[in-house]
Amino acid sequence: MTKKAPKLTKIEEHNIAMWDEAKISRFRQTLLSWYDDSKRDLPWRHTSNPYYIWVSEIMLQQTQVDTVIPYYNRFVTTLPTVKDLAEASEDTLLKLWEGLGYYSRVRNMKVAANQIVAEHNGIFPDDFKDILSLKGIGPYTAGAVSSIAFNKVQPAVDGNVMRVLSRLFELDLDIGKPSNRLVFEEMIRILIDRERPGDFNQALMDLGATICTPKNYKPENSPVKEFNASFLNETWMKYPIKKSKKKVKEEDYIVLALSNNKGEYLFERRGSKGVLAGMWSFIMISKADLKEDEWKSFPSQTDGLSEPEMTRLYKKVKDEYGLTIELDNEMKGTYTHVFSRLKWYLNIYKGQIVNEHTMAKQTSYIHPDQFSETAFPVPTQKVWELINTITLF
Repeated sequence: MTKKAPKLTKIEEHNIAMWDEAKISRFRQTLLSWYDDSKRDLPWRHTSNPYYIWVSEIMLQQTQVDTVIPYYNRFVTTLPTVKDLAEASEDTLLKLWEGLGYYSRVRNMKVAANQIVAEHNGIFPDDFKDILSLKGIGPYTAGAVSSIAFNKVQPAVDGNVMRVLSRLFELDLDIGKPSNRLVFEEMIRILIDRERPGDFNQALMDLGATICTPKNYKPENSPVKEFNASFLNETWMKYPIKKSKKKVKEEDYIVLALSNNKGEYLFERRGSKGVLAGMWSFIMISKADLKEDEWKSFPSQTDGLSEPEMTRLYKKVKDEYGLTIELDNEMKGTYTHVFSRLKWYLNIYKGQIVNEHTMAKQTSYIHPDQFSETAFPVPTQKVWELINTITLF
């Protein structure tokens, strides 16, 4: 009976030549020595509390470090334990998260906190699989928390790490392809320092964030340049390989900041799914809904509304929200907001509510004096800024 050939590892499948043990040992020592001397002074690095490290890692997803620091400090001061997070109201959480974006992250954290309370007696689990089972936690976050908080030998592969490895080993792998992450994880399992796995992971992250950056990269300044094949072979401009993303979807909206005779503004709570789920926003009407069936052209994002379009807008607001309104003659301004794969073009108008026939569901009046108590997403904040901008013309 013919024996089956042993299954190839991901590294073998891609013909990646790893270093020998002596070189790996030198690399670890060089990288960690640099980290000890140059690591960034970040508040979550002054603790081994897995809850605090988890909070920081979730906040750091798609957000810059300098932006995260004040949010992190406020969050762990307000909700110092997992139990506090589990018991916090959604309004409290959204207000603490206001401005960070990607609000599903903090909603998932609350679900995960309840899992920890129910399944682990409120104690953050130290087993990698248990951490990975928590809502909103993927392999990177589970690896970061288990290695940093519990000193477990687990890889934590983010975009920084993939960029560093791509240049060190001249990897012809698309770092935007999810399946390729497994290759990088397998490489880290070989390279990672067994005594200081958390510091090793953080050192690679720091290297990618401060020296081995996407732009303005100067490999001659890297502490590990002697290990960097792309530097030695002068091919570093080629790496990492990342194919173009999917085309960004574009949507045009008319945003209405409508006030009543008490100075309150009308807001609508967005649905439970989709972009900015559950958040309060000004009334938003899709410009596509104002088109006539036979209409073949449409103004650009910065154009105001024509008289027929304004008539259709008034009718739509009356039909959908039960309101008779009167808008100011001039548009207050425009704002473009970019999400991961979506771009909003917002044309902003201010107006008054003349008559309220019926109160639409999921709408509420909020006075500006109460804005500080309400969590608003960034687009809503930007609209409010434009509404209050004094123009000379």
